[in-house]
Amino acid sequence: MVRVSFRVNGEPVELDVSPRELLINTLRSRLGLTSVKYGCGIGECGNCTVLVNGEPVLACLTLTVDVDGKEVTTVEGLSGSGLTDVQRAFIEEGAIQCGYCTPSFVVMAEYLLREVPNPTLSDVREYLKGVLCRCTGYINIFRAVLKAAKYRSRR
Repeated sequence: MVRVSFRVNGEPVELDVSPRELLINTLRSRLGLTSVKYGCGIGECGNCTVLVNGEPVLACLTLTVDVDGKEVTTVEGLSGSGLTDVQRAFIEEGAIQCGYCTPSFVVMAEYLLREVPNPTLSDVREYLKGVLCRCTGYINIFRAVLKAAKYRSRR
């Protein structure tokens, strides 16, 4: 076992983990953060996307020991009290159907808007292409991200 210390959504975490324990298992099973979804387990679907030190990573391919000393952010850590602009736009645009992929889309949309505050549709497609959805057809998701960008530009 290896002792790791990191922060999840701003809160300190200290655990003993197997050197081969995956971050997705730590987040879901040990910390109860079930928004991080297990989809494919091979890095193809993107439904386990979280931010590590502000950068998107696939939790199903990341070892927990590799986040030692780092900040992990899941969808729960994106907002303080209430909805983020992205979350509100997803609701307004009907970008949620079954909801399985939604946490990862929201995480990636937040990342995109930090990197590209006024994205084009092409930017949105490029940034979100790593997260797969079987329900929505993506159009409402793209509209939601563009709407969230407009909300932020008005501030």
